[in-house]
Amino acid sequence: MKKGLLLLLITSSIFISCDKEQDPFLISASSIGKLTKDVQIKDLDSVFSQDSIVKQVNEGELYKSNNEIEVYDKKGKKMLLMEPVQAFDSTSTVGFIQVLDSRFKTAKGLNTESTFKDIVENYNISRIENTLSAAVIFIDDLNIYVTIDKKQLPAELRYDTQMRIQASQIPDDAKIKYFMIDWD
Repeated sequence: MKKGLLLLLITSSIFISCDKEQDPFLISASSIGKLTKDVQIKDLDSVFSQDSIVKQVNEGELYKSNNEIEVYDKKGKKMLLMEPVQAFDSTSTVGFIQVLDSRFKTAKGLNTESTFKDIVENYNISRIENTLSAAVIFIDDLNIYVTIDKKQLPAELRYDTQMRIQASQIPDDAKIKYFMIDWD
């Protein structure tokens, strides 16, 4: 009896101690694959060691200074566009991520190729903002917002930025234009 219990205990501890393989494309509220909210810019090379990182540094342009970071896969496909919380600070963390690759998805399958119906069926929409050219849909539980081009909305919503857009006014088949994560 004691040997059986000891064997069960050892086996259980081995399974618990084994790291579960992390999905490199899973988006959650505090991570996207191996990238977490706490990773500093200087450590991105180790997080994306299998990919290519290109840092765009634009200083001195009139009214604009940023340092966007692009991540490409081995085949040269752009996957992510990131900006640090604090520009030009290697100890800063990532504050903003634009997801460009449809392989990145949430646990419920939301990705860049999803439709508005996918959002409504799987998530609580926190709010919808009306901008000049898009409806911006916020999913605060995941720190995500997506945009839907106003060209996909009914004509009465396309030209009035003051009108409040309701979820019921957005067609189910409206495609996501931009998929963003905001960790700021």
